[in-house]
Amino acid sequence: MQTTPVPESPEHIEKRQITRHQLGAYLQVFNQCTGRPIGYLGNVSHQGLMLISPLPLMVDELFELQLRLPSSLHPYQRLDFQAQSHWCREDVTPGHFDTGFSLVGNQPAFAELTDALTRYFSFMHTEDA
Repeated sequence: MQTTPVPESPEHIEKRQITRHQLGAYLQVFNQCTGRPIGYLGNVSHQGLMLISPLPLMVDELFELQLRLPSSLHPYQRLDFQAQSHWCREDVTPGHFDTGFSLVGNQPAFAELTDALTRYFSFMHTEDA
């Protein structure tokens, strides 16, 4: 019978190809119109995202949002998109709120970003390499 290593066991850590990162610590989300930050990307899919913010956001509203992605040619590459908010609730971290959005505009570019993030944050087992 084959066993799976316990997540933080030495065997598991040896097989890790990348360091684990919290997604929210890297991708800040901005208001497209004002350029001001409104939160961080908590999770993402082809259909939508969860935003973590210091303030609760309005529900059932259309937001014009922007991600500023690292770029080798420029300080950053802008990804502008529209998203509809559906729910907002207090995060497990005091003073933070989670808001769920579905994408309304620029789905192809957002899908590319989702695929790239999935590849970057996925683990590759040594025996699969």
